[in-house]
Amino acid sequence: MPEIRPIKDLRNTNEISELCHERNEPVYITKNGYGHLVVMSMETYKEKLAKAELYEKLTEAEMELNNKDELLDAEVVFERIKKKYGRE
Repeated sequence: MPEIRPIKDLRNTNEISELCHERNEPVYITKNGYGHLVVMSMETYKEKLAKAELYEKLTEAEMELNNKDELLDAEVVFERIKKKYGRE
């Protein structure tokens, strides 16, 4: 269940900081009963950012797979690499 706090709770920064680190998820801050801010630890932010980047890359890979005309055969790719770099 998400943690939702009124903006006045930001006065106690230590409590909010501890809460963010303990729960490892964002704390939602409201102002006049409406969503206003999201506060989270740096670790949680980095994890969420990494997941978003991973999902973006997976979506790109799926799109490439769906467009099979652009796919290359692995043997053809390795032959090109061997010719370019002269290694076998």
